Amino acid sequence: MSISNEITLAKEAIQEKMGEIPSIAVTLGSGLGALTEHMEDTRELPYSDIPGFVQSSVAGHLGSLITGRIDETEIVCLSGRIHLYEGYSPQQVVFATRVLGACGVKTLLLTNAAGGINPSFRAGDVMEIVDHLNFSGKNPLTGPNDDTLGPRFPDLGNIYNGNLREKLRQSASDTGLQLRSGVYACMLGPSYETPAEIRMLARLGADAVGMSTVPEAIAAHHMGIEVAGLSLITNLAAGISSTALSHEEVTLAARDASRKMIALVTSFLGKLHP
Repeated sequence: MSISNEITLAKEAIQEKMGEIPSIAVTLGSGLGALTEHMEDTRELPYSDIPGFVQSSVAGHLGSLITGRIDETEIVCLSGRIHLYEGYSPQQVVFATRVLGACGVKTLLLTNAAGGINPSFRAGDVMEIVDHLNFSGKNPLTGPNDDTLGPRFPDLGNIYNGNLREKLRQSASDTGLQLRSGVYACMLGPSYETPAEIRMLARLGADAVGMSTVPEAIAAHHMGIEVAGLSLITNLAAGISSTALSHEEVTLAARDASRKMIALVTSFLGKLHP
């Protein structure tokens, strides 16, 4: 079965059970699922009920598509993402993103928990993603191109949309948040980086590092979806931090700092309301 047919099956299943899907989507990163607690009129559909969707094996990623409203803005959330390091193909990792595009999503906010590389960053900071470095060795556009999704060779020069980034900065000002800006480096994982790898990434211009987001950003941009990205800096990266890194530390730090992220995202979504 072609990828287009698989996407159509998933789209039809979602629309049959959930109705029309909002045009604004948010992908929730590690420990950031609390945003859904601020939504009203919610409806939830487990990934297990959507053809082609797979469940994440990572703690903190629940695995549900949730629609609802924050203030006056209707949104759809992917609560739980899958990762390349879980053994999934790039096409599986971005399948949910592509289905959202097929359902009519025009704007996508990607969030993640990341390690800080920039020496001025501190745990709890929030960084708008202005660009990325793809060190995963994978690209979701590898293989035959489906022209119904997008062009063979998409330009990634403005992959993180400038207008959306301006709205993020305005929202940060409105909420009193010092919003950092920087380049996000995507590594394959699942092991955290070595100090030498962090020094390499710093020299190449990375400000934060993680194991997600970039595949979804590429796939969404390929489909013509406007993309914005936020990283919650939950820890300092290896060689910068004096303590050992753990996923439990990342998840707990994300939960502790999620209040400021939620305030920022809520304000940002309000600026997208027609």
